[in-house]
Amino acid sequence: MFFEEEAILFGRFVLTSGKESNYYINVKNLITNPEALKLIAEMVEEKAKAVGLAFDKVAGPELGAVPIATAVALKTGKGLLIVRKKPKGHGTGRQIEGKVEPGERVLLVEDVTTTGGSVLRAAEVLERVGADVVGISVVVDREEGAEEAIGKGYPFLPLITVSELFAYRSPPSGEK
Repeated sequence: MFFEEEAILFGRFVLTSGKESNYYINVKNLITNPEALKLIAEMVEEKAKAVGLAFDKVAGPELGAVPIATAVALKTGKGLLIVRKKPKGHGTGRQIEGKVEPGERVLLVEDVTTTGGSVLRAAEVLERVGADVVGISVVVDREEGAEEAIGKGYPFLPLITVSELFAYRSPPSGEK
C-alpha cells in the first residue's frame, strides 16, 4: 500500500529531526485514502489488544497524527485528544484539544518516527495535565533511534519498520 499510494519518495529530504535522508515517508498520502486510514486504525487497535494495552483516550500530535487518532477513536469508541506543538496563541490558549481527566490512560499515535522527539514532547504535554500515557503507536518507525528513546518510558508499537517496508519492495535501482 505504501508504494501504491506513493507514500515513499526518493531524493534528498530534511526530516523533522533535522537529519537528512535519501527517502521520505509521507504517511499523509495514506491517511488521506479512507480505506488505508481505516486499515491503519484497525491495525493500531489490534496491536494494542495484542499487547494487552487498555486505554481511555486516543491522542495525536498535530498535524499528521490527527487523522490517525481520529480514526482510532472512531474505531474503538474512545475519546479523542489533539496535542498542539505549542499552546494556541489566541482563544483559550490550550495546547490540548479535548478533555483530559487526571489518571486517564492515553494511547498516543504518530505517523512516522525517526528519533522519537516529537511524539515524546507530546507525551510530556499530556502527562503535565495528568494523563497516563500507556503506549505510543506509530505507523512507520524509521529505525533511527525512536524505539530506544520511546522504549525507555513507554511501550512502543510500530505498525511497520522501514526495514520491513524495503524488504517488501526494493527502492529504485541506485537508491537505498
